[in-house]
Amino acid sequence: MMSNIRSITVLLVTTWAFIVCFAVWMMFGVTGIPIRDELGLDPFQFGLLTATPVLTGSLFRLPLGIWTDRLGGRVVMFVLLVACAIPVWLSAYATTLWQFLLLGLALGLVGASFSVGTPYVARFFTKERRGFAMGIFGAGTVGAAVNMFVAPALISAYGWQAVPKVYAVALVMTAVLFWLLSAPDPGTGRTTAGSTARQLALLKNPRVWKYCQYYSILFGGFTALSVWMPSYFRSEYGFSIAQAALLAACFSLPGGAFRALGGWLADRFGAHAVTWWVLWAAWICLFLLSYPRHDLVIYTVDDNPLHFSIALPFWFFAGLLFILGVAFASGMASTFKYIGDEFPNSIGTVSGIVGMVGGLGGFLLPIMFGAILETLRFNSSIFMLLYGIVTVSLFLNYLTEVRKLPVMGKRAHEMSDDPAAKQPRE
Repeated sequence: MMSNIRSITVLLVTTWAFIVCFAVWMMFGVTGIPIRDELGLDPFQFGLLTATPVLTGSLFRLPLGIWTDRLGGRVVMFVLLVACAIPVWLSAYATTLWQFLLLGLALGLVGASFSVGTPYVARFFTKERRGFAMGIFGAGTVGAAVNMFVAPALISAYGWQAVPKVYAVALVMTAVLFWLLSAPDPGTGRTTAGSTARQLALLKNPRVWKYCQYYSILFGGFTALSVWMPSYFRSEYGFSIAQAALLAACFSLPGGAFRALGGWLADRFGAHAVTWWVLWAAWICLFLLSYPRHDLVIYTVDDNPLHFSIALPFWFFAGLLFILGVAFASGMASTFKYIGDEFPNSIGTVSGIVGMVGGLGGFLLPIMFGAILETLRFNSSIFMLLYGIVTVSLFLNYLTEVRKLPVMGKRAHEMSDDPAAKQPRE
């Protein structure tokens, strides 16, 4: 009974820490709008500003995952929360783009908290309950929605500089709460993953790279859209910052809240079934979202022009965005169900690798959004890009899971550290 209470407590306090970290990580998605206006940034520069924190949060997922396997999630998470509060506070005093970019690189480390919390929480639960626990913890991405509500209110009342100051204080307070309520990591120093060289050898496993591709669009797409949508709603529909952030929450809120559902579904129906269907749901949503606003002229038999204006109304657009958020959230949970089942002794390392690649997707996509918007000059072009990436994911899933073609090879099963995973799937 006490062990169960301890597991639930660790899950809840670690999830709260991840919520705060994710809100901080997405901070520039809202504060970047007044900063863009203040500095006169173009779409590419704005994309770079919003993407910079995602870069370090992605690159450090692998080393922090390894350190978590060795030092324990409790210690690593506490140090991370305290250390990141400093650049977050200092960003309130930045006045030039290069200052924002440098501080963004530093504060972006909070994004690596996912690869710390994932193995830490997983070690307190059995394999049968791990998918649901991972879904609950992964629901910390709801921090993106929290940012959409908190940041606009602070900007409206006190200016954008108040946001990083409040977030820095929240990080320190969360660090204290986490240390008081969390428990020592039962896997500290006892992981069978071996040396750093052996852990990095997992990079040779083609199955790991398949999950990286899934996560690059599921998590990378979620992260990129979370920081981009407030600006999108403001540009496409003319809403204020507060209104745009509220509508953007239609995407980021279900992206967190429904991740637990994705974990439960993955436990019940299997990681493959959930991943397959959420990719299809995302594919359909992105196809519709890709449709640009345009005017159509049709000439009648009398040679008279008929003018039609075709555009997605904001309520329909927001509804599609909601469904897309649910799909991405469920897919993120099912991807880590794969990892927990197939690499139980290297969860920290593998989740770090997959999380790093997914985060890099979240870094590159906003920059690509800015570049494609500069080139094509219409907002829905960003969804065309995502549509193409999801198509690749569906094709890969079809070949390796539905058709069971040896694209990933028998070697992938042999290289798993779980004996059960080495057996070919029925």
